[in-house]
Amino acid sequence: MDVRKGFRIVMQVAVLYLFFLLGEAVVAFFGLIIPGSVVGLLLLLTGLLTKVVPISLIEDGAKAMLLFLPLFFVPATVGIIEYPEFLSSRGALLIVMVLVSTCISLISAGWTGQLLERHSGEAEGEG
Repeated sequence: MDVRKGFRIVMQVAVLYLFFLLGEAVVAFFGLIIPGSVVGLLLLLTGLLTKVVPISLIEDGAKAMLLFLPLFFVPATVGIIEYPEFLSSRGALLIVMVLVSTCISLISAGWTGQLLERHSGEAEGEG
């Protein structure tokens, strides 16, 4: 990877972090009960949908962060392994809940993606 691409990725991750900080500031200012990260994500989504924020401003940084996403789950997995009594008493129920919630998440994300793609195709066809 050349230096310019690495710098661009770092700057795009910084833009994503700024949206997180903006969300935290909005939550602190208005005293909302929604997490600041969710508010920041909604602000980013609004900016992308209204084309105020061009996708090229965050695309490479977001892709780079997604590459490292599995690493964020390692501490949670290690934490669960530290408490085997939790898994023994309710392990089967926990596994079923995780599988069901994962399926619901995948189905809803796929459906939303298809809906947005269809909407985007219709909007391009009109223009």
